[in-house]
Amino acid sequence: MPFPRSSGILLHPTSFPSRFGVGELGLEAYRFVDFLTESKQQFWQILPLGPTGYGNSPYMCFSAMAGNPLLISPEKLRDDGLLNEEDFANLPEFPADKVDYELAIKTKIPLLQKACENFKTKASEFLQKEFAGFCQSKAYWLDDYALFMTFLDTHEGASWHTWSPELAKREPGTMDQLGRRLNAEIIFHKFVQFQFFRQWSELKRYANMRGIQIIGDIPIYVAHNSADVWANPQIFCLDEETGEPALMAGVPPDYFSETGQLWGNPVYNWEELQKDNFHWWVQRFQSMLDYVDIIRVDHFRGFESFWAVKQGEETAMYGEWVDAPGTALFEVVKEKLGNLPIVAEDLGVITPEVEALRDRFKFPGMKILQFAFGSDPGNPYLPFNYDRNCLAYTGTHDNDTTVGWFDKLSDEEKNSVLRYLGCTSADGIHWDLIRLVLSSVANQVITPLQDILGLGTQARMNTPGIGEGNWEWRYRWDALRWEDREFLKTLTEIYGRAPMPV
Repeated sequence: MPFPRSSGILLHPTSFPSRFGVGELGLEAYRFVDFLTESKQQFWQILPLGPTGYGNSPYMCFSAMAGNPLLISPEKLRDDGLLNEEDFANLPEFPADKVDYELAIKTKIPLLQKACENFKTKASEFLQKEFAGFCQSKAYWLDDYALFMTFLDTHEGASWHTWSPELAKREPGTMDQLGRRLNAEIIFHKFVQFQFFRQWSELKRYANMRGIQIIGDIPIYVAHNSADVWANPQIFCLDEETGEPALMAGVPPDYFSETGQLWGNPVYNWEELQKDNFHWWVQRFQSMLDYVDIIRVDHFRGFESFWAVKQGEETAMYGEWVDAPGTALFEVVKEKLGNLPIVAEDLGVITPEVEALRDRFKFPGMKILQFAFGSDPGNPYLPFNYDRNCLAYTGTHDNDTTVGWFDKLSDEEKNSVLRYLGCTSADGIHWDLIRLVLSSVANQVITPLQDILGLGTQARMNTPGIGEGNWEWRYRWDALRWEDREFLKTLTEIYGRAPMPV
């Protein structure tokens, strides 16, 4: 569905300032929403919010439907009477500009465990009933998730396919026995999800009341070591003997990597998914709509055909394209859930067939300004080649910041950008490029907060193909400056992207 002319900011919540070492859904999140409203923005793109494992990437989560416990605000738990200010004494000294995930986990998980114990004895009857209602309404994913995380903890994080055969294959007797023995741990994981969604729902309501809609991501694939694969092995291409991915997901060589990207996720067994009318995917879209307003489908092209790499390969160079039933899937989703507010991440190797799938359902595609320069006037990422029904970005979480990107260009490439912009100097290049994308015909424009702040490569969020050191950037308490807010507001109004008066 096309969206009205508007704009917004891209920021993952882990990037908020916090005295607990990682961004969370507390006061700073509300201050950021206020910044969006005051600068006349209408969207906040959050990226996935799931519980992360190795590498801390929200695109490789332990669940496609659960929330990240690290995003829970201990201060809001304190306000609910589940923690005391004394519980926050002697907090470690966290880095101000990045997330130290190991230290944040060591600090926050014990606080969540204490809050859970207090909840059992101190929570009001109303809150207890709210928790019970949450567990019942989310049971279709929550039960498997809580079991999976409990068993994962008892196996010190080892992948489910290395567990005992009875547990890996979910033998009912073994599951029941362990479930009864580990009931307290299972309740803890359910409590954490209850608190996550309670805090997130409150924040989303505040954002919506202030005129901000949330754009959230559905990564097309899920992590192999996840509740989704463990609980639904039949819908993934797995080795029947070992449980490992028989066919792995990725993309062939592209802009980001000469050897392609081998993600390691198992690809879907689409034939099996079609047998029950894509029930798992319908549930997944429905769960997303419970906490976002618009869904950005990551790696959209994988719904038309996907790159499959056989087990044992170490790069993505030697794979093959396999057809996927995207049309059938989205017809079912439309039938079950209505016209979905979906954005298609259609970057990379895009064929006419992928474009036809996108356009059949009128999903907006994406345009990245950093891809626009260095070729001929037919480059589809040059603003004069945009269609209106698209989201235009200066860059995404996978790109360098605009300042970092520009600084790395050759002198010839820099001059080409400046000639296009009509500039004689690179001073304030981030604002020049933000102005350019805001002035385009694209219905929606999204700008990473790092570009609003004019930050360099040190603020980059993710480098595809690099497993460590990503998803760590945080901004400081005083970063949301009045002058940036006012200038962004002015540009937004000039180019007709401010909210219409009621």
